[in-house]
Amino acid sequence: MKPATASTRPRAVVLAVTFFALSAVLELALAFVDTPRPGFLAAWEALGRAVLPALLAAGLWRGFSFCRFLALVYALAALVTYAVVLALALGGAPVRFPPSVVVQSLLQVPSCAVLAPWLRSPEAARAFTRPLLGG
Repeated sequence: MKPATASTRPRAVVLAVTFFALSAVLELALAFVDTPRPGFLAAWEALGRAVLPALLAAGLWRGFSFCRFLALVYALAALVTYAVVLALALGGAPVRFPPSVVVQSLLQVPSCAVLAPWLRSPEAARAFTRPLLGG
């Protein structure tokens, strides 16, 4: 079974792919905002953090059902993690949050709040039908 062409993909799939691709790019870009003198190690860490959302974007674009499951887990984990970070920041916790955490939380929380219910929906199940291996 071949992946759906760009014209036959549901708009929600394109938006999910865009979200994960943007998350990967932000992981790379924001690493240099937090580090006063970025070097190889900062770039290497940023690349490591960007791999998962980039692979999820690629897998969702190809229509893999396993990537849909991983994207759902990612969205739920991001919701919990960044919601706690935002609650601590808004609650005046005596912790300094780097700008990258604030920017990522402002992107991740609303996006994942919309993305998670859709990934569980029957429409998403119909959009991602390819097995990861075989078939």
